[in-house]
Amino acid sequence: MWLFRRPGPSGFSKTSTAEQVTDGIDASGLTAIVTGGSSGIGRETARVLALRGAHVVMGVRNVAAGKQVQEAIIKEIPTAKVDAMELDLTSMASVRKFASEFNSSGRSLNLLINNAGIMMTPFLLSKDSIELQFATNHLGHFLLTHLLLDNMKKTARKSKIEGRIVNVSSEAHRFAYPKGIRLDKINDEKQYNKYQAYGQSKLANILHANELTRHLKEEGAEITANSLHPGVISTNLFRHVFTPPNFAQGFVSKLSSLLMKNVQQGAATTCYVALHPQVEGVSGAYFSDSNLAKTTELAKDVDLAKRLWDFSMNLIK
Repeated sequence: MWLFRRPGPSGFSKTSTAEQVTDGIDASGLTAIVTGGSSGIGRETARVLALRGAHVVMGVRNVAAGKQVQEAIIKEIPTAKVDAMELDLTSMASVRKFASEFNSSGRSLNLLINNAGIMMTPFLLSKDSIELQFATNHLGHFLLTHLLLDNMKKTARKSKIEGRIVNVSSEAHRFAYPKGIRLDKINDEKQYNKYQAYGQSKLANILHANELTRHLKEEGAEITANSLHPGVISTNLFRHVFTPPNFAQGFVSKLSSLLMKNVQQGAATTCYVALHPQVEGVSGAYFSDSNLAKTTELAKDVDLAKRLWDFSMNLIK
């Protein structure tokens, strides 16, 4: 197991935790939105950002669960500033309502953590009749980012502090459909493959961050956009992988204690990219284990990124 503990150029490794990679960092005065903040690595990300002094707004589908997490964080960290707001990424109406309420509250926004996601579901459609994994993992976050971007630009100009957008992607982007993003067959149920569809949505997260970087640089905005692989973490994301539960699920559960990260380690790369000074000025990059990492050639495809951007913009009109 010593290989996993060997630090990369950043000084951190696969076993580094979110608290370790943010040790000594003061995030006081920063406001962060974390989607999917009521469970898994989203919850740990929210907790650690709050621990470092940031005002954290959790975008959660289940408000009751979000309030419980809010209370738990404040109980542990009495000085924490944490709020929970309803956000259903499968519904563009819900995303618009969340963004409108946040923007109209007068709050500034420094950090946007696009963390929430679903994994390897059967073929289903979102509330807007778009394949569910693409709609939730990519399009909901694409729209949310679009609606909050002016706030982030204004905040960066006023505060003179770099804004950061963090897309939680996955190494599963390597297993997308052969052409990467099936723009002309997003809702094709006959050729749907839940594993490749998940990979497609995670590839879209990377392409979104890359194309967003190009737009931000053209505008001269002091905002960065990066993507990352959090690691393989044993969370409830795996509930659709083995249906019904079988021997493989039990085997993976046993194996997880050896190969998978725990939640504290799983949130590390997100917190590193969101807060660490080493990442200042870095944009359009991909991280893993709190270090720069390589993607597939498709993830670097500038034309595909532009086409996905245009496709997504048309869907959110």
